[in-house]
Amino acid sequence: MKRVLGCSFRNADLPPLSFEFGTRRRVLDLPLIAWLTVIWVLLWSTLTWANVLTGLVVSVAVCLAFPLPRVDLGLRLHPWGILRLAGYLFYDMYTSAVKVTRQTLFGLPHRAAVIGVPLRCRSDLMLAATAVAVSNVPGGSIIEVRRATATVFVHVLDADRPEELEAARRQVWRVEELTVRAFGTRDEIARVAEPPPPPQLAAGRPAP
Repeated sequence: MKRVLGCSFRNADLPPLSFEFGTRRRVLDLPLIAWLTVIWVLLWSTLTWANVLTGLVVSVAVCLAFPLPRVDLGLRLHPWGILRLAGYLFYDMYTSAVKVTRQTLFGLPHRAAVIGVPLRCRSDLMLAATAVAVSNVPGGSIIEVRRATATVFVHVLDADRPEELEAARRQVWRVEELTVRAFGTRDEIARVAEPPPPPQLAAGRPAP
């Protein structure tokens, strides 16, 4: 007997927080239903139980009548990984902001540089997520993402010594690893567990 009801917790092929039922394999995406319900309540401009329940019924009916094609974005939610990524970013934002403030107010001028950092994951989603996470930290910003080679080019403020450039690269790889462990697939998580590629392969010339 075939299973007539499935959920994303047991079936990795389903989108996150979704249910599948029936012989025609209808999928109910809970985040989509919640968003359609919010829109329904906003259209009525009144938050009542009747509007919420009516919105849920209408949202489910719309999803069943007009099912969306399956599109796998490669997004997986790992709660522990998300907490680790958030904690690292908050800590890094604080320490980087203090460092940039000290350099600006009390330190001597430093030599800035643009370095190419090759990433281990080549999916568009992980490239974009890593670039956004790196750009949110003071002192470094992504100026270009080269999709063909999975390389991000980072502008760093403190580039006086080779050790500082290598530390900037390690920071980008650390952010990539945490981002993938928070939102990546199993294959991507296994990929970031491998050693990072040499920087020479990123820009086609020796790294600075």
